[in-house]
Amino acid sequence: MSDKPRWYKRFWAFMKDARAELRKVTWPSRAEVRNTTIVVIVATVFFGFYLFFMDAVFSWALTKLKDLVG
Repeated sequence: MSDKPRWYKRFWAFMKDARAELRKVTWPSRAEVRNTTIVVIVATVFFGFYLFFMDAVFSWALTKLKDLVG
């Protein structure tokens, strides 16, 4: 048989290493999560309206150009 450990031993070694790495993580505070969530929502709404407006402007401009040319 090979020298490689069984799959379940490798799995538990992986889980142990993953847990050790997660303990090193600096987790954000509740206030940081709230603030960044608000920023993402505001940016999404802003760019949604911006893209809607630009689409409407370009659609209007192309319609006028099409009417002018042909």
